[in-house]
Amino acid sequence: MSMSVPGGDGDDGVMSDINTTPLVDVMLVMLIIFLITIPVITKTVKVELPQPRNIPTQTKPENITLAIDTQGAMYWNGGLVPDRTKLLELVVSEARKNPQPEIHIRGDRRARFEAVGRALFIIQQGGLVKVGFLTEPHNAS
Repeated sequence: MSMSVPGGDGDDGVMSDINTTPLVDVMLVMLIIFLITIPVITKTVKVELPQPRNIPTQTKPENITLAIDTQGAMYWNGGLVPDRTKLLELVVSEARKNPQPEIHIRGDRRARFEAVGRALFIIQQGGLVKVGFLTEPHNAS
């Protein structure tokens, strides 16, 4: 490392090197301070989280099952519904009950989304608010 002394060799060059040693020292001290204080600042409340489970649906007698097959035909609790107006009549009659029953839609995997969407629209028009979709459980094998 060179140093410029007045009246020396006559080398009046400017020192263009940056001394980074103090910067590294300061950064290391700050890193150590942060590593020590962060775990102390971060406080979490110990809670026991629930374990995920797939609980089978408990079918109540008042629940309604609306099945939709691949051709778009609708079945109300196993009985064929001939058209949309009949489905609307059935939904309106169930919507008047207090409390309202739940309606579970079982759509075939290959059914068009349009058929399921129409059924949902009719259910909404009829006034039923508790709607669910039934699916097959996923096998873990």
